[in-house]
Amino acid sequence: MNKKILFGFLFFSMVLVACHRHNIPASSLPGEGRVISETGKASFYSNSFNGKKTANGETFHQSAFTAAHKHLPFNTQVKVTNLSNNKSVIVRINDRGPYAAGRIIDLSKAAAQQIDMIGEGVVKVEIQYRKK
Repeated sequence: MNKKILFGFLFFSMVLVACHRHNIPASSLPGEGRVISETGKASFYSNSFNGKKTANGETFHQSAFTAAHKHLPFNTQVKVTNLSNNKSVIVRINDRGPYAAGRIIDLSKAAAQQIDMIGEGVVKVEIQYRKK
């Protein structure tokens, strides 16, 4: 096969994968019970929190898919969807917050990157989780 054609095909395939919208179905949330949805604003942790202790005693890592929520039990898996682009990520609650008015969840930087919210800083999201 011609190398230019092969390269073109591979490049086109990579572009398609990169542009794919990540929309995770709520049914992929682990556990049992009904799915609860909330809508509000999400933010993400500043780099100054990296390496510090979270409310559940873990060390916070910006590269982990974790989040802070005011009242959900620790280790709850939460689907977070950026409503401006429909990209989703699943995070695990390991901290308390956010404490800024109107915000419902604080994400690690890795989770924020997954849903393309780094440039905006604060975005409108839908969160979904299972409640027994």
